[in-house]
Amino acid sequence: MLLQRTLTALLLAPLVIGLILLAPTWLFAPIVAFAFLAAMWEWTRLSGLKAYPPRGALLAFTAALLVVCWVSRDTPWWPMLIGIGVAWWIVVGQWLRHFAFAAAPTRENSLIKLGAGLLVIVPAWVAVVSIHGAGDRGHWWTLIALFIVWAADIGAYFAGSAFGRRKLAPTISPGKTWAGVYGAFAAGALVAGVGGVLLGVGGAKMAGLLLLSALTVAASIVGDLLESLMKRHAAVKDSGNLFPGHGGLLDRLDSVFAALPVFAAGKLLLGL
Repeated sequence: MLLQRTLTALLLAPLVIGLILLAPTWLFAPIVAFAFLAAMWEWTRLSGLKAYPPRGALLAFTAALLVVCWVSRDTPWWPMLIGIGVAWWIVVGQWLRHFAFAAAPTRENSLIKLGAGLLVIVPAWVAVVSIHGAGDRGHWWTLIALFIVWAADIGAYFAGSAFGRRKLAPTISPGKTWAGVYGAFAAGALVAGVGGVLLGVGGAKMAGLLLLSALTVAASIVGDLLESLMKRHAAVKDSGNLFPGHGGLLDRLDSVFAALPVFAAGKLLLGL
């Protein structure tokens, strides 16, 4: 499984990096929107929505929201949406403490989860487009944000495999350990430090960037756990089977969805 995951990542990473660095934001935005909408499609299934017509209608509604967001770019609405995204993941932290909330397969719980999906997808898209389109270095900051999440995932895997004893959230995701969390923080800080040096960040802003990397990693862990919770409720192993060894798009983007609004908000506050 590790070999399969590694090979898939090696094939996908150059495509993602090339898109981030080479595509202008007006092209980057709809391509990312397509990927996020595909993840939203998987989310609708985890939410308990089985029939294709209502799933398609919700997908069209989400796409319309992204179009409205694009039209309203460079207005105060965008920082507000990023702030809503940050606030949402704080709320999710409380949801994770109550595993049984919205677990029963009822219509009301399905609606709660579908609404949660909108709060996962829309602020994350606004955040990543905001980062990408912010000046000459926006492309590089987008790459650093994703590298922090990817490095945290790798650091968590190896630290957890080597030293993991105490479980982080055994009811939700038995494989995650506190040792993995510490490995994720260390790897994320390393990437942020190297990226900050390469982009000329120093002094107090470097300290702020390292703190931001920790918050970004923490958010990514919450995002991962939320998707694990959704899969537990839906009694499935993966959100899909698009990528060999990786599951569906949602399985690959769960951490990213939570990390992006936090990184975007921190970047704005730090003036990076």
